[in-house]
Amino acid sequence: MAHSGAPSGLVAVHAAVQNPAEFPEPHPDAAEYARELWAAAHKYDGINWDKAGAEPRWLGMDTSTCAAAINPSHFHGRGADEFTRFLDGAASRGETALIIATMGDATSEPRYSVFGGDVASVYFRGFAGSIAGKRLGTGSEITLAPGLDAVDQDLALRIRNSSGDGPWWAMQARPVTSEGPSGTTVNSPEGELAPILVDSLGEPVVARWMPSDGKQIWYIVPDGINWSTVLGWLVQRALPAYFPGALRRVRSPHSINPDLETTAESLTRLAVEELERHYAAEKARLEAEQKRAKEAAELVRSGLLFGTGSELVNAVAVVLRAAGFDVTDLDEELGTKSADLLAVRGEEARLVEVKSEGGPAKEALVADLERHLSTWPKLRPTPPVTRGTLVVNHQHKLDPAQRKQEVYERPEFVATLQHPVIPATGLFEWWRTEDWTAVRAAVLGQHHSTEPSEPAPAKPETPAAPRRGFWSRFGRFADS
Repeated sequence: MAHSGAPSGLVAVHAAVQNPAEFPEPHPDAAEYARELWAAAHKYDGINWDKAGAEPRWLGMDTSTCAAAINPSHFHGRGADEFTRFLDGAASRGETALIIATMGDATSEPRYSVFGGDVASVYFRGFAGSIAGKRLGTGSEITLAPGLDAVDQDLALRIRNSSGDGPWWAMQARPVTSEGPSGTTVNSPEGELAPILVDSLGEPVVARWMPSDGKQIWYIVPDGINWSTVLGWLVQRALPAYFPGALRRVRSPHSINPDLETTAESLTRLAVEELERHYAAEKARLEAEQKRAKEAAELVRSGLLFGTGSELVNAVAVVLRAAGFDVTDLDEELGTKSADLLAVRGEEARLVEVKSEGGPAKEALVADLERHLSTWPKLRPTPPVTRGTLVVNHQHKLDPAQRKQEVYERPEFVATLQHPVIPATGLFEWWRTEDWTAVRAAVLGQHHSTEPSEPAPAKPETPAAPRRGFWSRFGRFADS
C-alpha cells in the first residue's frame, strides 16, 4: 500500500503483523505456524486507529516514516526488514526510536520452567542481554513505581486502571549466553531497566528500557493490555514529550508547539498540566497513606477476629492503649502465673484475661480470671487489683457475622458474672469506629463509664451504647 507525502493528521505506527482485516482465520487443520501468525495479528482487533490519531503500518508496508513501532520482529520474513527501515528512518531524522513490546502471552496456559515460574523474554536486536518475565498469580497487587515523570506516570495509570487482574509478568534484566570455540560467553544486559508499575516485591511489571547508546526507547508492557489505551498514551503524551516533530509532520491535532499558541491556549494548557501533576501527586500520597493504614490495621483486625494466643493478646493490648489505658504485658513480666494484661487508667486497674475458642466459650474461662485475681496480691501487691475483665474471641473459626453476639447466653450463668465479659468482635467494632468511650466503659464496667478526670456525677451514668455495625450489640457487663 503506497502512501503519499500529504499530511493526514494521523501518526504512522509500525505493527509487525499482517493486516488483520486481510487475514482470515486459517482452517482448523492448518499448520500451527499459520495459526500463530493469525492470532498475533488479531491481538490488534478492536483498535479504532483513527480515534487514537494513528495509522497502522503492517508487514509489507513502508515503515521509514513511522513515529513508533509495536512488537517489532528480528526474524527475516516476519518483520526484520520493516524494523530495519523503521530504525534507519528514525536515525536519518536524528530521532530516538520509540518501541513498545509486550511481555508474555496472555492467551496461553502458564508454562513453568526450571527457573521457578512461567518465563517469557523480550530480546533487543543489536544489544546484549534480554528482559525476562516471570508470570505472577492472579490477584497480584500492582502499584506505581516512585519518582515517575509525567509521561511514564500517565502510562502507568492508564495500564493499571484498564488491566484489572492482568496477567502480569515480573521483569528482570538477564544476560544472554552463547556457545563458541572458546566456550560459553555471557553477555551482560546493556542499558537500564526503569520500573513504571511494580508488584508487591518492587519488581517491575511495566518498564522502560534504554540501551547504552541512547538511540532507542523501549516500553515493555504485559500482553493482553488494551491497545487503544496505549495508543492514546503514545499519541497524546509520549510523542508530544519525546518527538513533537512527528506530530507536526502530519499536522496531528495533538501537536503542541508553544511558539504557535495564543496566550489563552498556553495558559489553559499549562493549567491543565499543573492540575494533572497535582492530581497525580495527591493521588500517590493518598494511596501511600491508605497502604500504611491498611498494613497497620490488618494486624489488629486479624488478631481480634481470627487470632489466638499472643496474636490475640497483642491486638487487645493495642486497642486498650488506644482507648487510654496504660497496659502491661504480664506474660512477659510474670510468665503464665497471672492474667495476660494489666490495664490501668487513672486510679482504676483491671486484670485482663484474653482467651480464644474455636466454638462456644467454656464457662470455666471465668474461673481462670477469678483465680488470677485471688493470687494477684502474692505476685505484686501494688497496684491493688480487685476486678478483672475477660475478653474472648469465641467461635473464631466462623465468619465474624455468623458468631453469637454474646460470649455467654445461659441466663443462670450470666446472672452470676461478677466481671465484664467482652467478645473480641465487639472490641473490634469499637476499635474500628474509634469509640474509645465504649471500650473504657466495657473494660471498667457499667458503673465506671465516666472519665476519671471528670467530677463524679450525682448518679452513675449508663455507658455509651456501642456504634452499630454488622453486630447489633456486644458484651455483657456485670456490676458488683
